[in-house]
Amino acid sequence: MEHAQTPPILRYFEFGHLPEHLAKVSAQFAALAKQVVDLTAPGPEQSVALRKLLESKDAAVRAALTRES
Repeated sequence: MEHAQTPPILRYFEFGHLPEHLAKVSAQFAALAKQVVDLTAPGPEQSVALRKLLESKDAAVRAALTRES
């Protein structure tokens, strides 16, 4: 299912600017975010799903940062 408009929140899933070890973590969440957009209808529930996925991605990247220190 293709949606005419990409949700703006997807920009926060970009990972090209990250160091490789963090990009590996973030890339998995970016792929899942795209699947959520492709497989669900736009609306409040999709927005909540993407917002919570973003929170989880941020936590995972922070955990990867903590692991290296």
